[in-house]
Amino acid sequence: MAAGHSVEAHQWATETDRLLDRMAGRFARVETRRRAAGFLRGLLADLPRKNCWTIAEHAGDPDPYGMQHFLARASWDTDGVRDDLREYVIGALGEDDGVLVADETGDVKKGACTVGVQCQYTGTAGRIENAQVAVYLAYAGRGGHAMIDRELYLPKSWTENPDRLTVAGVPDEVEFATKPALATGMITRALAAGVPARWVTADEVYGADPALRAELEVQRVGYVLAIGCDRRVPTAAGPLRADEIAAGLPRRAWQQLSVGAGAKGQRVYEWAWTDHTEQAHREDPHDTQQWSLLIRRHPDTRELAFYRCYSPHPTPLRELVRVAGRRWSIEESFQAGKGLAGLDEHQVRGWTSWRRWTLLAMIAYALLAVIAARTDQPAETGLIALTCNEIRRLLTVLIIEPARGIACPLAWSNWRRRHQYRAKISHYRRRGFEPSTT
Repeated sequence: MAAGHSVEAHQWATETDRLLDRMAGRFARVETRRRAAGFLRGLLADLPRKNCWTIAEHAGDPDPYGMQHFLARASWDTDGVRDDLREYVIGALGEDDGVLVADETGDVKKGACTVGVQCQYTGTAGRIENAQVAVYLAYAGRGGHAMIDRELYLPKSWTENPDRLTVAGVPDEVEFATKPALATGMITRALAAGVPARWVTADEVYGADPALRAELEVQRVGYVLAIGCDRRVPTAAGPLRADEIAAGLPRRAWQQLSVGAGAKGQRVYEWAWTDHTEQAHREDPHDTQQWSLLIRRHPDTRELAFYRCYSPHPTPLRELVRVAGRRWSIEESFQAGKGLAGLDEHQVRGWTSWRRWTLLAMIAYALLAVIAARTDQPAETGLIALTCNEIRRLLTVLIIEPARGIACPLAWSNWRRRHQYRAKISHYRRRGFEPSTT
């Protein structure tokens, strides 16, 4: 094992088995449970591309049909496994002042048949693309962070086309919902399940939604939600734009605080805070709820960012800054989930397959995050703590690869060529050409 750490490879193998055992009751057949284990290990393996073909070959299967059946048609409790994931993450990372973080990410797609796809803006590409967009919910504690839930965003071009929904296998009860509404539903579900979260944070898409803010206030859960500079905030002088409030602040209102350690040191910004409780909602003089505007200023570029804040009890500026800094944890989860666990590499079209692939990728990343949280810090100088990236590499070399069965390379080569031949013939005939036999 790596020098400076007390963790042995068998402990990581035990952690992997413990996670699989937690979910075992959600699968109706032992074959499905084994398939789930093989799929999870394939997502963590060092494969150049992760899809049902490569994961099936990695698992030692003779063809991809079993893995495709596992995603699309096999009998297992998808939502139950989601609940198991949430409990697993909270059991390792949960704390009283944990933070729920909501955000969306997109996957650029070709064609129009993949569920939820349409030309829409996605931050992944930074422009309008033919893409599929989903909203994710992450849990962030001091020990680490991981995604615990997700919902696919279905544009009206889908929800207003029943035939299209039927072909993709979307359940009848699924209706159009905005991204903030999807986030609200996941947050409510997490809180109802007893997730220890005192705060919620998200970007401007969610900070602009009054229904989300109202639900959190009803639940007495604090929030630090980003808003645009042109959003109006209640003040004693009436509603004012956030940037107008910032422009009127004296120099003494600003102070430097760090939102946490980054790769190149502490991420220090200048912060200001204005209390708008009296102008917001207070009716009972004994009510301790607090509404405020938090303003962040970059020390070099002077660029401003704004956050609407609420807490059920008076909260110091440093705590609001801490919560604001937690928003970046979901960006890190996206990057690691895609880079290490194939979150964005699915080549599935249907509703059920998408939900299952993304769930399994979230589980794979959560395993890495939990191992990182439970691994002892370096006992010697000159070493950083084990990262999820390094843990995935060691997990693959020490545990996954030595234990896996090897599929016949020639059989898989023949299968791929045969499948590609059939696809070629089909494409030619669909376009009215006589296919060649070579």
